[in-house]
Amino acid sequence: MRRFTQSIRMVAGLLTGLLFATLTLPLCAQTAHQSRPFYDISKEVTLSGTVSDVLAKAAPGTMAGPHLLFATSSGKVDASLGRFALQGKDPLSVASGKEVEVTGVMKTVKDKDVFVARIVKVDGKAYKLRNQHGVPMSPLSRERASQKAAQKGESL
Repeated sequence: MRRFTQSIRMVAGLLTGLLFATLTLPLCAQTAHQSRPFYDISKEVTLSGTVSDVLAKAAPGTMAGPHLLFATSSGKVDASLGRFALQGKDPLSVASGKEVEVTGVMKTVKDKDVFVARIVKVDGKAYKLRNQHGVPMSPLSRERASQKAAQKGESL
């Protein structure tokens, strides 16, 4: 009986150690992810150009959601707008031939360069599509942000 109790304690100790190891591993993985964020606002740039196309749905093999294709003096740019850009009360309104200013970060996603757009300015109006962490803003969060900015007398 004594040997049986020792075996149970040993198995319980091993299982506890295994449980501890599996719980700490995701925490370490999370820290590594935080050191290289998807959207680094310190690397943000603003590009200007002429819109060649607005895609409501992404082409296969690219980032999901709508895309804005525009030509700059350095070449063509594919900008990911975030899944909510063309939805809601005040969606992004832009057409081919329009001049735009797009603020964001260039990334390589699925072996393709894509400009992750945070703010698009067209016809003097700024559309905030993502927050400072690169997370797409829902129509409701965009509306709340514009209301707060209006109360403070600010603009995007």
